[in-house]
Amino acid sequence: MARWLAEWHPDDETFWETTGKRIARRNLIFSIFAEHLGFTVWTLWSIVATRMGAYQFSTDQLFWLVALPNLIGSALRVPYTFGPARFGGRTFTTFSALMLLIPAVLLGVAVRDPGTPYWLFLLIAALAGVGGGNFASSMANITYFYPRSRQGVALGLNAAGGNIGVSSVQLVMPLVIGGLGLAAAGWFWVPFILLAAGCAWFFMDNLASAKASPREQLAVAGRAQTWVMSFLYIGTFGSFIGYSTAFPLLAKSLFPDSPWAAVAFAGPLVGSLIRPVGGWLADRLGGAPVTLWNFAGMGAGVALVWLAVEAGAFWPFFLAFQVLFVTAGIGNGSTYRMIPAIFQAKAVAERGESEEALLYGKRQASAAIGIISAVGALGGFLINRAFGMSFAQTGSPSTALAAFGAFYVACFALTWWCYTRTVGVSRVASLAHARV
Repeated sequence: MARWLAEWHPDDETFWETTGKRIARRNLIFSIFAEHLGFTVWTLWSIVATRMGAYQFSTDQLFWLVALPNLIGSALRVPYTFGPARFGGRTFTTFSALMLLIPAVLLGVAVRDPGTPYWLFLLIAALAGVGGGNFASSMANITYFYPRSRQGVALGLNAAGGNIGVSSVQLVMPLVIGGLGLAAAGWFWVPFILLAAGCAWFFMDNLASAKASPREQLAVAGRAQTWVMSFLYIGTFGSFIGYSTAFPLLAKSLFPDSPWAAVAFAGPLVGSLIRPVGGWLADRLGGAPVTLWNFAGMGAGVALVWLAVEAGAFWPFFLAFQVLFVTAGIGNGSTYRMIPAIFQAKAVAERGESEEALLYGKRQASAAIGIISAVGALGGFLINRAFGMSFAQTGSPSTALAAFGAFYVACFALTWWCYTRTVGVSRVASLAHARV
């Protein structure tokens, strides 16, 4: 069954209202479903690591198991970005969903043997990184389906639907593992993965206009804006996925008698649900000012977490972390709105307002999403390793928290310098003409 759409003009209002909106919505729905499963597999180890007491691994070793999927998922986001443009969004979504079966099945098999060595758990955790790659291919694909004026909300919904996969894991897995055993952490998701792959194959579309060679897409690596946004995305999405996967193990290590398992899902859920709000605010106020003040809020959140840790109080610790999840979610939406705005503004400046120029800008934005999301996802690895090393050296997360606070100050300064500072009445950023 081959389904390629040869004609696609979302920025044509008539085409959008009569044809495009319905098709775009259908592709968005099933993209969200597949990406949601990607996030669940990617972040399974955030809960599995807390249930491995029988293996006598150190806290630092457990943080390695949580961190590795983030590292591998980050690396896979670059090649996964090229997938929709090379093979079609429908085809690649089906493939990437089926790839999730590998780490899910291996996890279910490995935990049945109490003698499974640590290195094998590291390998299986690394393979879970395929779920992290799904985000880049899904976002790159959906970029093509929506007009410029609606990309903030569309990308925010697509990302939020995936991000909620973290919350699903942390809500459902403690119950599943408690009732069926640790092996169920892998087997439970197999039928859902198969369903997501089937829905992608039968209900999604490939766009002929989205086809591009990897060489053409990699050209964005030479753009300074790609690397500026990559740095900022470490601060937003890197924080979201890092804190989401670290919180259960961090809370258990600091407050072993607290009800951490019952509430761990709340932060990722709040951060995911509020992500479209960040996109909505950016559509109306501009991504840059929203992102700027959001980093100030993230810095304040880290300070609150540090105070709660020093006080040794779980509920202030939990509430302070919710500040971080809320601000990370808003920042995810606002920074992602900036990416297509930046590259389409560049395309218009270089090539004019033609449909060809707009399509070129979308191709550039789609490719940039891969690099930016890959670098940003490294934040998930760095946060977990920072916590692991801080515990190993001092027995406390305070050193890691201080480093995170300093990083948010740097992100605030970079956003101001590149996108919001003014001289007189004019913005001096290279994108002064763009509402980023």
